[in-house]
Formats: sequence, structure tokens, C-alpha cells
Amino acid sequence: MDLHGDFHVYDTTLRDGAQQEGLSLSVADKLSIARQLDSLGVGYIEGGWPGANPKDTEFFGRAAAELDLRNAKLAAFGATRRAGVKAADDPLVAALRDSGADVVTLVAKSYDRHVELALRTTLEENLAMIRDTVTHLREEGQTVFLDAEHFFDGYRANRDYALEVLRTAYDAGAEVIALCDTNGGMLPSWVGDVVHDVRESAQVRVGIHCHNDTGCAVANTLAAVDAGATHVQGTINGYGERTGNADLVSVVANLELKLDKRVLPQGLLADATRIAHAVAEVTNFPPASRQPYVGSSAFTHKAGLHASAIKVDPDLYQHMDPAGVGNDMRLLVSDMAGRASIELKGRELGFDLSGDRELVTRITDRVKVLENRGYTFEAADASFELLLIEEVEGARPSYFEVESWRVITETLNNRTAGDEAVSEATVKLKADGVRYVMTGEGNGPVNALDHALREAIGRAYPEVAKFELIDYKVRILDQGHGTDAITRVLIETSDGESSWVTVGVGANVIEASWGALVDGVTFGLRRQQV
Repeated sequence: MDLHGDFHVYDTTLRDGAQQEGLSLSVADKLSIARQLDSLGVGYIEGGWPGANPKDTEFFGRAAAELDLRNAKLAAFGATRRAGVKAADDPLVAALRDSGADVVTLVAKSYDRHVELALRTTLEENLAMIRDTVTHLREEGQTVFLDAEHFFDGYRANRDYALEVLRTAYDAGAEVIALCDTNGGMLPSWVGDVVHDVRESAQVRVGIHCHNDTGCAVANTLAAVDAGATHVQGTINGYGERTGNADLVSVVANLELKLDKRVLPQGLLADATRIAHAVAEVTNFPPASRQPYVGSSAFTHKAGLHASAIKVDPDLYQHMDPAGVGNDMRLLVSDMAGRASIELKGRELGFDLSGDRELVTRITDRVKVLENRGYTFEAADASFELLLIEEVEGARPSYFEVESWRVITETLNNRTAGDEAVSEATVKLKADGVRYVMTGEGNGPVNALDHALREAIGRAYPEVAKFELIDYKVRILDQGHGTDAITRVLIETSDGESSWVTVGVGANVIEASWGALVDGVTFGLRRQQV
């Protein structure tokens, strides 16, 4: 039953990960995520708890017809039979049996206090519940894994009983016993010691399931593997209740790239970044930029000293080639940037600045002056590229000439609660030799300006009809000045295929927004090769 050799990679995003606060997955979402996990090459995908959750029951029913898994097998999660009931007669066990899943992962109590207080039964009956349920499912032809819930707490409280739970399940036919740090309170050295003792004393195949309450879920998982565990459980992007589960991508990347353990099919780890971000889109939780390996900042460099070294050899400030996980190196342009940062960023954007030291110095100095005034180019690559073009080619790309703009927000005294104030903007400009005066309405001044600007330019350049403002961020820079403070605005614009971010700074939010809007349209027209 071992998939991908003698090591199991087991994903529980669809069950344990879905317990994260604010995360709600439809059946269609779960099917979509399962396909992504399969393309990553995990060996097992835990689909949920059929019988206990109608949505999970539906998932397994649809999975049989709609999922064509190439690398993974589906696992159904559930509990051992109830006290005093035969496993064959327990309806929840029947739901596991009838789920169609090749694998059943049973959760069982391994902490004596939980057995007596939560299950309200005897320690002997708990062992019988485990034995009967594992035996029954094995006789029905299913592979059984056991999740020993609260194992590490149970081990500390009553080592002999916790180990007896493991032996009972293994002797009954469970192929893997996953030790669960359910409360997430363990540290790596503690995990290593316990797993080593289990391997020596219980003679079972050990798996590990860690939560991240100490910030050590990945480290604890690796410690367990070092002590002999050959089955790791986790979730994509570290989803899970409280502070989450072990991030499966980080676990797998560390095993493959740092410890030279082949745990996924050859070459599939290189798709990890795309898959992690694709799952984040389905869950509607933005990807964490600082997530190890696959975050957008994982291989990002800002300080000029780092950039100087990277120019010589990228490995001087990177622990690996980001291509190994499908990520990219990024250079940020900021007031910390030196000439090397500018030169490398220019190369990233398609400009070779290496032969002109004076030009690089001029661009570097200009960036520092602008950032001192409140601009930021770290997240606004489009605005920096326009600046770069202006310095390299001697002129900024120009598709229109703004004569003037204004915006008015009207509020009626007799409007009722919930009615929106209407804003109206007027833009006067010349485009392609023709003067246009256009008015736009919106649910706010920036929205109205955006409509008026694109309406005016669209007469000369129909390509702007594709553009859409998809994100808008405002930050007050010198808060001590109150309403008279300098404002910075970041605007993300999309043409339906890609997006770009521009920055504007002004004495008020409308002025700052106008600058970012103009940059956004200008950059978009250049990208459309107008």
C-alpha cells in the first residue's frame, strides 16, 4: 500500500485544514483542491468525515465520478465505534465503509483522561473499540490508518496506556499509527524523544500529525522523521484551527531539498508555488507573502548590500534556487537600494543598465528622493518601470496630455440611511490630437475619476476598455498632521490576463489616487503595445 516508496505524504487540508476560522469550502471547492493536491504528488488526500458531515458525504459520492487521481488515494476520516456497539452495527462506521475511499483514517483516544471524561467509558472498552473497528474495516477490504489523538499528552500522563493503544491498533491491522500533537504544545526535541521511544517500545509504523501552536509544527514533523516516522500529515499553506497545522509544502521541501529524501514523484515539487497559490485562490485566503519556499517574499531582496552580492552569485543570499519550488527571485526598489539593486531590477524588467554607471547612479538617487517624499516602489513595479523608461529613453511614455480634472461629491439632505453619496468627475485631456471633455459618475471620488479618465482616453485608445481597477490601498504617511497629512495610494489594475501596481503620493487622497490612476492607464497602454 506504500505510495511513492516507503514514505507517506498525507494531506488533511480538506478536513483538518477546513477547521480554520473563516474558511468554508463547498463540495466544488474541495474537488478543485483535491485535483491540485494530486498534481503536487501527495500520496493521500483526506477528504473529510462522511456520515458526520453531509457535505463530506456528498464529496465522497461525487469524488468517485468526478476525480481522476493519478498520484493520490482518498482517505475517509472517522471515529472508532461507540462504546457498547458492534463496529458492524455503528452507522458512522458504516458511512466510512460505504464512502468508497480506499483508506480510512480512524481517530482514537490515546489519553486515559480523555477516554474517561470525553468518551465516558473504561480504558479496556476504548481498546476494544479500537480493535473491533480496525478489524471490521480491514475485513471489508479497506486500508486503515490510526490517528492517536492527544498522544503526546497521553504519553506524559500514562505512557503504558498510550503505548497499549498503539499496539492494539497495529495488531488489529492498522498500517500506520499517526501520533497527534492535537494541542500543538510540543517542541522538536520532545517529539524526537517520544517518537524514538515509540519506535523502540511499541514496534509500530509511526506517523506524525502536528499543530502549530508553538510555531514548531514543521520542525516537530521533521524531528519525528529524524526519529523514525515514515508518514507525515499536514495541510497546504498550513491551514487549520487556531494557529494551523504543519505546512505540508515546507515539510516536503525540507525533506527533499535539505535532507535528500525523495517523498514526492520526481519533479512535482517544482510546481509547489503555483499549487499553493491556486489553493489560496479557492479558499479565498490571500497567500502569505512570507510563507517559506512559496511566498512572494521568500526569495525577495531589498538591501543594497544583498543585491551587490547577488549580482556576483545569487546563492550568496539565497539558501536554494527558487526554481526548485517554482518560485522566483525578486529585487525590491526602495530607499535601501544601491546601484546593484537598480541594475538587477532593471535586468528583471528587460533593461541592461550594466554599461552605464552614471545612469544607474541617477536612477538610484531619484528613487531615494522620491521614497523620501513618500513613494514606495517595492510593490509598485509598474510605476518603477515607467520611471526607468523615462531615465533610459529620456522621456516618459505619453499617450495623452491632461489639461485638468475635478471631482464633486454630492450628498442630499433628505437621503435615507444606506443611500450612497454620488460622486461626479470631469476630465479634460488631449489624446491622439483630439481634445476630450468627459464626465464620469461613481460611488466615490476615485471611482468617478477612474470612469471619467478611461471614458476620455477610450475614444482614442479602445484598449482601455479591458482595464479594471481591482485593488486600492491608502496609507497616511505623517499621521501627526491629521487631515493635512501626506497620503500614499497603491492601485492594482488588470487587463483580464495580468495585473500591475502603481503608486501615487499627494497632499490628499484624491490627488494621490489620480497619480496612481494615470500611471496605471499609461503602463497598461504600453503593455498593450499601443
